[in-house]
Amino acid sequence: MKSNSGNRLLVVLGTIIVQMGLGTIYTWSLFNQPLVDRFGWNLSSVAITFSITSFALAFATLFAGKLQDKWGLRRLILCAGVVLGAGLMLSSQVTSLSLLYILAGIVVGFADGTAYITSLSNLIKWFPEKKGLISGISVGAYGTGSLIFKYINGSLIQSVGVSQAFLYWGMIVLIMIVGGSFLVKEAVVMNKPSVQNGAVQRDYTVKEMLRTKQAYLLFVMFFTACMSGLYLIGVVKDIGVRMAGLDVATAANAVAMVAIFNTAGRIILGALSDKVGRLKVVAGALLTTAIAVTVLSVIPLNFGLFFACVAGIAFCFGGNITVFPAIVADFFGLKNQSKNYGIVYQGFGLGALAGSFIAALLGGFIPTFTTIAVLCVVSFLIALTIRTPEQGKGKLRSERKKNANGVRSMKPGTKLG
Repeated sequence: MKSNSGNRLLVVLGTIIVQMGLGTIYTWSLFNQPLVDRFGWNLSSVAITFSITSFALAFATLFAGKLQDKWGLRRLILCAGVVLGAGLMLSSQVTSLSLLYILAGIVVGFADGTAYITSLSNLIKWFPEKKGLISGISVGAYGTGSLIFKYINGSLIQSVGVSQAFLYWGMIVLIMIVGGSFLVKEAVVMNKPSVQNGAVQRDYTVKEMLRTKQAYLLFVMFFTACMSGLYLIGVVKDIGVRMAGLDVATAANAVAMVAIFNTAGRIILGALSDKVGRLKVVAGALLTTAIAVTVLSVIPLNFGLFFACVAGIAFCFGGNITVFPAIVADFFGLKNQSKNYGIVYQGFGLGALAGSFIAALLGGFIPTFTTIAVLCVVSFLIALTIRTPEQGKGKLRSERKKNANGVRSMKPGTKLG
């Protein structure tokens, strides 16, 4: 028992180190302007790099589970760390946008997504009794990595220049992820039935999951949660300047606040979901987000109101992306967690683009916030009514049995009504 407990703690430590290294990609905004200054590229063209990274990250989750089955978890994470680090180090030599898109976008994003979802899913398997808390620790480490490296990468850019900063960043990340991989041990999921909310749970394959309506309802909810948070992260400073009338320096403080509340939401709501129920936490987060974006849309903003709404959205976004891996495990079992969550996780990639696309199509912040509010209300109602596939089957069987008993209990010639 002590040995198993020690193994679990080492796996937690290794996963935290790996996730912190992976989370450093969220410091990309620090590199935009320095790259423009160095090469004379257009700012929006450079900023597209991170959109490519996000898409590659989400796309990689579709294949990560299969790669894990083939190579094993430790080897997969180790290889992902080498590829991610090499992609960043080679980015120090780029002189064209196309090469930047390939290395810092596709290569880095794919490696990041591969290690992210497999290490997260593995940790959940080690702690099936505390899925929410353990998801919060893992995803919180990812956010913490981005917070810490805002200062590290910012200092590197100032001291050695943007190109050399890529080199040192890549070296540090490679050491972190490869080093952490040696502490990670693959969990073994026993093929025995478990009880989840009063229903016997089984492990679904991807094909079986996609035959359930719950898979698509969870996708809608996750897409909505990701779009609301990712859109805010991308435009929060502009919202403060244009809608709240803040000066640029004050509005820029919202960027740091988003990171802080985002990380806090991951840890607090993840742990809370183990105690009060995951769907209740997600429902509350979606309702809070709907209220916050509505306030941003219809009420004249001041300093306090702006920061309260931004903090609320960031906190709920962090909580939602933490709780969803555990929800997928609750609904479809632990055995194929990496593959099943990889399907649902595509909502992150689509959500990364959807907010900006809607803003361009409808024309600005307010129509986009209105759309997000409507989607949040719809997803809130889904969260209140959705049940696991096994619970749904149990309820259906119970109703059929009740109806059959009712028919059998009726005497011949009995009139209805």
